[in-house]
Amino acid sequence: MRHMISLASLDQTDFQRLIEDACEQARHPRRSLDVLAGRSVGLEFRKTSTRTRTSFAVAAARLGAYPIIYGPNDLQTNTGETIGDTVMVLSRYLDVLVMRTATDHAELQELAALDLVPIVNAMSATEHPTQALSDLAMLRRRYASLAGLRLLYTGEGNNTAVALAYAISRTRGMQGEFRTPEGYGLPKEVLETAAKLGARYGGRVSQSHVPPDARTTEPADIIYTTRWQTTGTSKPDPDWRRKFEPFAVRAPLVDYMSKSREAVIMHDLPAVRGEDCDGEILDGPLSICFDQAEQKLYTAMAVLRWCAGA
Repeated sequence: MRHMISLASLDQTDFQRLIEDACEQARHPRRSLDVLAGRSVGLEFRKTSTRTRTSFAVAAARLGAYPIIYGPNDLQTNTGETIGDTVMVLSRYLDVLVMRTATDHAELQELAALDLVPIVNAMSATEHPTQALSDLAMLRRRYASLAGLRLLYTGEGNNTAVALAYAISRTRGMQGEFRTPEGYGLPKEVLETAAKLGARYGGRVSQSHVPPDARTTEPADIIYTTRWQTTGTSKPDPDWRRKFEPFAVRAPLVDYMSKSREAVIMHDLPAVRGEDCDGEILDGPLSICFDQAEQKLYTAMAVLRWCAGA
């Protein structure tokens, strides 16, 4: 049984195959239609979602499966039933269960260990693995090779950043530099895991808390940022925006990066225009963030096929 919980534990062959399959699905959108005919895909989303929820629902439908969507208040876990009992029942109906949780992915790991139904992590507080898979597929479509690409990530070391760090570490010759505000960076254990993955597979990840600018940053092929408040969550420090402001994607940073190479702009969306990234940059010629969002559909199709063994 195949589960998609964390990119840190994914088999390397499957990791590479999923990226290539997601690219192929994008090149041939009508490929593999109805390969999951007669099957059912459950989508339990306890947190808000536009792109991930829609992409997995449409992906299931295009593949011929029945998407069954549960909101945060729809299941009997709200009235006391254990999540284990709930999944025991759902496994009798579903062929894949896609889940977005409000906590870390320990619960997802526990459910995967039961091996009742393939579990897909559609974002936990810890990691967003399908986002990073989709992002690398988007870059693979744009460039001849991922090897040699340099990605500058600026902003919070959140669940998207964690997945990106693991994905880059698993990609030979790729480099990821993470610039994060002090106190909001990638956790130490994530950097340690990324270093181990990099030593094995050939990618490289580094982190500093210095804002990116022409004096401190090497030119990159990709500038990547995310919303500073993932799914709208708040931060305990009332002065947090002052710490984040130097890490925003503004015109001077983009102009500097584009002098030596045409850096593309990526954002996992939703964006808060004028805060994490200026609107004219998101809408500008270097932005691929809306193509990036579309790629999530094709990646979701690849992930569902892989989980279902199709």
